[in-house]
Amino acid sequence: MSGHIEKVRNIGISAHIDSGKTTLTERILYYTKRIHAMHDVKGKDGVGATMDSMDLERERGITIASAATYCRWENHEINIIDTPGHVDFTIEVERSLRVLDGAILVLCSVGGVQSQSITVDQQMKRYRVPCIAFVNKLDRTGANPFRVVQQLRTKLGHNAVAMQMPIGLEGDFQGVVDLVSMKAVYFEGDNGETIREAPIPAALAEEAKRHRETLIDAASMFSDELTEAILEEREIPEDLLYGAIRKATLSRALTPVFMGSAYKNKAVQPLLDGVVRLLPDPTEIRNEALDMDRGEAPVELTSDVEKPVVALAFKLEDGQYGQLTYIRVYQGTVDRGSTVVNSRTGRKVKIGRVVRMHADQMEDIEAIPAGYIGALFGIDCASGDTFTAQGVNLTMTSMFIPKPVISLAIVPKDNKAQINMSKALNRFTKEDPTFKSFVDQETNETIIEGMGELHLEIYVERMRREYGAEVTTGQPRVAYRETITQKTDFNYTHKKQTGGSGQYARVAGYIEPMAEGDFLFENKVTGGVIPTQFIPACEKGFRAAVEKSPKLEFPITGVKVVINDGASHAVDSSDLAFQTAARSAFRDVFQKAKPVIQEPIMKVVVETPSEYQGSVMGLLNQRRGMIIGAQDEGVLSSIEAQVPLAEMFGFSTVLRSATQGKAQFTMEFALYRQVPLSVAEKIAEEVAQRKKNAA
Repeated sequence: MSGHIEKVRNIGISAHIDSGKTTLTERILYYTKRIHAMHDVKGKDGVGATMDSMDLERERGITIASAATYCRWENHEINIIDTPGHVDFTIEVERSLRVLDGAILVLCSVGGVQSQSITVDQQMKRYRVPCIAFVNKLDRTGANPFRVVQQLRTKLGHNAVAMQMPIGLEGDFQGVVDLVSMKAVYFEGDNGETIREAPIPAALAEEAKRHRETLIDAASMFSDELTEAILEEREIPEDLLYGAIRKATLSRALTPVFMGSAYKNKAVQPLLDGVVRLLPDPTEIRNEALDMDRGEAPVELTSDVEKPVVALAFKLEDGQYGQLTYIRVYQGTVDRGSTVVNSRTGRKVKIGRVVRMHADQMEDIEAIPAGYIGALFGIDCASGDTFTAQGVNLTMTSMFIPKPVISLAIVPKDNKAQINMSKALNRFTKEDPTFKSFVDQETNETIIEGMGELHLEIYVERMRREYGAEVTTGQPRVAYRETITQKTDFNYTHKKQTGGSGQYARVAGYIEPMAEGDFLFENKVTGGVIPTQFIPACEKGFRAAVEKSPKLEFPITGVKVVINDGASHAVDSSDLAFQTAARSAFRDVFQKAKPVIQEPIMKVVVETPSEYQGSVMGLLNQRRGMIIGAQDEGVLSSIEAQVPLAEMFGFSTVLRSATQGKAQFTMEFALYRQVPLSVAEKIAEEVAQRKKNAA
């Protein structure tokens, strides 16, 4: 690793399905001499690349899906980081965008800005990732790059400006005009590796001049020096123009647009020049960690190799040699043989092998300095863990992990599926802290829990695809819970007389609602009416009782139990007797304490073209939703609401058909709230029905 941090670029390539991301990545690896032959991923229609990197992997054994591939261009190091496209896995997306310093947004010159491009762009915006755009597939029929530039402005609200202009289009696409150097650039040789510069064809001179003026105008907003040069009608130096464009790009105030055809090997090299010239190096990005000792207060990190280490494990991969952990180092240096602390578990971790990925090979290295990306072998950690120097209690991602709000029973088809299913669950729960699984003691079913319907659906699909585990799923179930609303006294005696010693225990006291926390036990017994050694047994009994409510079998939360009286028997009292007494006392008193059911309420944000705003609000209202606010963000309108999770099943289908597939939503857990009476009755009926069926 060169150690010249300003020569490093950590970038992602994000794109709508089928806009040619894989072919572009292929070409980049080829021109940067990472791979020595090009192969195509032929789609069903025989043109372009399909995003199925698996075909490519089978042909080539190169994992483009691998988390980070590195290559060199013009003595710069470029790390290309794979980004997930699904906003459901907010946690997954957050981690990979966190390690990107910049991005290339790939768009199809025919399809333009499509729904998935909008999703990806929203994520980039949320995490303030500077980007340049690449309009691909100029060789396709119907290619219209300037329409795409226009769409970037109208649909995504980018201040998009063309850096190039095509020479010919569709079947006649030959090269591009570079609007900064004002030269025509052609790509020759078998694979477009020979670059030939020439004067701009006369027929295009006027148009090129016009586009150049647009570019200079846009850039001059960010540089007084450039504005002066224009006013004095001086020759504009390239460096000056690039400087202004770069400054604007880093602050996301401008999006430079490059164009070409990866499939036809045209204009990929100038795009690489653009990455090096216009995207930020690690020192130009502000990175914050959260200080665990000061209630997650933000702390700014610097890319200083001498400072205490802070690094983030952003992706885990199950390789043939065990777990490979990809890390991005933000501060300090991770050396082979050194010891760091996993800030989530507090455990010390000794660093063994340190490697970096070269497309499909690995290279052992000594250390990963700040600003760089590498991988570690054989450490046990979860995705999203932060490693720090000893004594530094920082974390890169908030340690607050929401509790799952939805569960689903999954049943493997046969024994083979059972084995593969447990392998898959083992890996998924490690990678995603918001996904959990357990076996229900009573029904013996495997239950998976997560953050929403789609979250679970995707994991079930991945089980089938990646692990060949055929499973059938039950109905999704919402994680309801119960709590009490009034203080109520209890006094319960447990007596059992059989041959030999009997069982005897009496407990008395009261239960009351508690605003914070799940369960609290308080002992106010005086005068030893319940001998001290039996008090823990009482607590154990009450704790067991709140695990599920007597009638509906939901977990009970927000209850304080106080015992203040009781009785025991010299021979017949035992731990078991007091446990049983406490459990029965609670069951007895629970219904009298006016219990209510609480349900998880989700924060739902719908992003929709403004013309559908009314109908989207209607859909949310029908689902017992409470609209919190709506704001217009350019052409999109963003509506925030709180909606019970139970009403959100199948929402994506309904939303799609109501907005011609143009709206999308994200959903995260917000809070628990009491369910209305009519709903409570319905839930009670369902539970009764389920019990009847089970019996």
